[in-house]
Amino acid sequence: MAFPAKKFITSSLFGFTLLVALVAFLLKFNSSQKLFTVEELALYNGTGDSLPILLGILGSVFDVTKGKSHYGAGGGYNHFAGRDASRAFVSGNFTGDGLTDSLRGLSSTEVHSVVGWRDFYFRSYKFVGRLVGRYYDSQGNPTKYLKGAEAKAARGAQLMEKQKEMEAKQPSCNSRWSQDDGGEVWCDNGFPRLVQRPLEIALTGKMSKRCACYNEDQLGQPGLEVYSGCDYLAKRCRV
Repeated sequence: MAFPAKKFITSSLFGFTLLVALVAFLLKFNSSQKLFTVEELALYNGTGDSLPILLGILGSVFDVTKGKSHYGAGGGYNHFAGRDASRAFVSGNFTGDGLTDSLRGLSSTEVHSVVGWRDFYFRSYKFVGRLVGRYYDSQGNPTKYLKGAEAKAARGAQLMEKQKEMEAKQPSCNSRWSQDDGGEVWCDNGFPRLVQRPLEIALTGKMSKRCACYNEDQLGQPGLEVYSGCDYLAKRCRV
């Protein structure tokens, strides 16, 4: 029987590639820079048993090997391994163009959430380096895109805190929902009204409303909306 030379050579080359990647990984971790290219990071995608599993977020690279059951081949988070898919942490789009490091078009609160995820990885996993590209240059220095993302996230945090303070002045309604009975809102003190969240457009790029409780002498304020089908002085409303 003929020796399967082609298969042997292919297997050997793959093994050699993994060996080179492992050696490069060890050498890189012993250096002060710890910089990865996109191509290098892609090697640590959980498919090589001899290699650690790495992921990037906002250009920071983390070793998530201890979470192999999640980030390894077949794991629910494997789409994050071997790449920087910062956008997917808030978009939920784990296919095609969704697995990108671009935050273009995201709101300040969404960017704040991405930064929050990066902070989670700093707390939970080992930081091993930086990815050269959008967020770090070839010397490992932060780019204008990283500085811009962090500034936008900070604005988002400030707006969220301001909205929280504003809404604390007007108590939110109680609410519940069940599949059988649907939804209901009510106030222990006051009357339920729908009201615009004034900072929401700055936070998310969209307008939204919330249910708040108002005393009877406040019901004449502009912008308060009675729930459809609900009496003017009802304390409970079906939604």
